[in-house]
Amino acid sequence: MESLNPATEEVLETFDADDETSVDEKLQHAHETYEEWKERPIEERQRLLSKAGDVLRENKQKYAEMMTKEMGKPVSSAVSEVEKCAWVCDYYAEHAGEFLQDERIGTEPGVESYISYEPLGPVLAVMPWNFPFWQVFRFAAPNLTAGNVGLLKHASNVPQCALAIQEVFEEAGYPEGAFTTLLVGSDTVEDIITDERIAATTLTGSTGAGRSIGENAGGSLKKSVLELGGSDPFVVLPDADIEDAATTGAQARCLNNGQSCIAAKRFVVHEDAYDEFLERFTEEMESMTIGDPMDEDTDIGPQAREDLMEGLHEQVEDSIEAGATLELGGEPLDREGAYYPPTVLTDVPDDSPAGEEEMFGPVASVFRVGDTEEAIERANKTRFGLGASIWTQDKKQAKEVAREIEAGMVFVNELVKSDPRLPFGGVKDSGYGRELAHHGIHEFTNKKTMWVTDVSDTDEMVE
Repeated sequence: MESLNPATEEVLETFDADDETSVDEKLQHAHETYEEWKERPIEERQRLLSKAGDVLRENKQKYAEMMTKEMGKPVSSAVSEVEKCAWVCDYYAEHAGEFLQDERIGTEPGVESYISYEPLGPVLAVMPWNFPFWQVFRFAAPNLTAGNVGLLKHASNVPQCALAIQEVFEEAGYPEGAFTTLLVGSDTVEDIITDERIAATTLTGSTGAGRSIGENAGGSLKKSVLELGGSDPFVVLPDADIEDAATTGAQARCLNNGQSCIAAKRFVVHEDAYDEFLERFTEEMESMTIGDPMDEDTDIGPQAREDLMEGLHEQVEDSIEAGATLELGGEPLDREGAYYPPTVLTDVPDDSPAGEEEMFGPVASVFRVGDTEEAIERANKTRFGLGASIWTQDKKQAKEVAREIEAGMVFVNELVKSDPRLPFGGVKDSGYGRELAHHGIHEFTNKKTMWVTDVSDTDEMVE
């Protein structure tokens, strides 16, 4: 299993994958640890999570540089990612006890009835490479604090990050087996999911991977949460602040080198604002600094792998061949590393890759629409439903449009982003279930109904 720097094509380190025996031992250890871990007081689990946040902050530059070297994100963005991981640890360290306390339900006199939130067991997390720390911590922070234990099958191109995350929990004082990294390929996932020692699974990844994970988990009658792809609309209405929308839109499209499920990908612009927005947006895209991701001034680094860049370019070429107009970019850069420039397409046919597929890189599709109703129709014209962004100065209209958008998250005059305080997830082919907030910590718990009749009160009533 290789750790490869996509900016230099240098092999950083090679790791031996876990074999069948090693995987079995780790599963058994996790199972045994869970039996002890679930009995620990919530206050202790919160204290350890707070310590994990401290470990992240103390080592943020080291972890940031590791992410940058292993998958190419700009180092300034990587530092922010580590800080966000510490934030989610702080959030659940403060609020987990509140979220997990018994929920009292009034039923009838002489009865104490409530819902108890209890852990399920070892949870397998299958995670992607694009936010190699954040996407793991947004799963691990709530679930370990709820009393579950975690096993991580990370993307094969970020093994250093996978092992470093396990070390964070170990340094924080978690018992061995509370969080375990499995260095395995995707071909082993089905066997792990169906293993009787695994209680549930969560995936952040492609729709295809989600169908496979969901099928395997469902066949074993195990809970799953799927956070899948997106083709998020960025809707610009005629009264929008065009300069702000164009600047934020370019950031939303190019964040993390364009490799984000919640990146703005389809720009749906009212015809009254179209020409001005396209001009300003294209200028903003062109102004992005492409370069060494270890340079603090770099906006866009390389794509995470050469094959991913090649696949993105093929989507662009196929879209142009189908009738799309190339306004900017559109060719891999002639330099060492998997670099693809900010690219803008217009006149995009519905049945082209840029019209119906997720473009996982800095490629924007811009659509002209005649009115608000058509904007909503265009925004919803996708099999995905993760996030959406709406730009207008009319707050009332914004709320009305937001309710019509088929997505798990809608942001007005802001790019779509994750926040520990808000539930995160999608609908349609973008998956199901929610992460973060109190919704996320409840996903992998047994919401047990408790009904306790007071026998002494019953006796008194009989007498």
